[in-house]
Amino acid sequence: MNAVTLVRAENVHKSFGLNEVLKGINLQVRRGEVVCLLGASGSGKSTFLRCINHLETLSNGRIWVGDQVIGYRQDGDRLYELSDKEAAGQRKSIGMVFQRFNLFPHMTVLENIIEGPVLVKKEKPAEAKRRASEMLARVGLEGREKSYPRQLSGGQQQRVAIARALAMEPELILFDEPTSALDPELVGEVLDVMKDLARSGLTMIVVTHEIGFAKEVADRVAFMHDGEIVEIGSPREVLETPRHERTKAFLSRVF
Repeated sequence: MNAVTLVRAENVHKSFGLNEVLKGINLQVRRGEVVCLLGASGSGKSTFLRCINHLETLSNGRIWVGDQVIGYRQDGDRLYELSDKEAAGQRKSIGMVFQRFNLFPHMTVLENIIEGPVLVKKEKPAEAKRRASEMLARVGLEGREKSYPRQLSGGQQQRVAIARALAMEPELILFDEPTSALDPELVGEVLDVMKDLARSGLTMIVVTHEIGFAKEVADRVAFMHDGEIVEIGSPREVLETPRHERTKAFLSRVF
């Protein structure tokens, strides 16, 4: 893989029993690029995102992040599936923000954020706490280290989840519909943080229904239908002058 490309998916298939959810996804994402995945519910967007992070195993195909084949170790021409511990080690360079915030309710905000750096990356607690405070300030939650998730709004909890992902210093962050569980008035505060991250040059793959965000922030938009990427291009190309009939039909319903 060349130095410019960070993510490469080749012929990615995923089935759950007889249900084929992904049907041969091919995608390359450059370092520093923001790619938004659009499509109706059930089109395979979230499954594909989970495959990139090896939260789902592939039925066929390969995904590289950097020079690593995700979920596997390459020895010559042969691939060997990683153990759960080895796969977790690969995830250190990949952050993920979920629809639901997935914060530990019994832990403070600070404890939630430093859990990964201390346990997975073996950082010293003092250093992890220092950077956690920096990440909280970056997402607009300076001084909330001692709060518990129940004391925060949904938007604030999602921003803590973003700070937690950033604290691992990832090369790539995956966002799986990060605003879909939020009340409408809280969506903007999360999108503002994501826009700032995009401007900073972080590589992001975002599953979203926020068309305005995709139009403003994405370098490219990929439209998925029935387990395939049927159209990909700049936001102007895909959102304003779509070529595929499925894309046109989807956009006519959301605009």
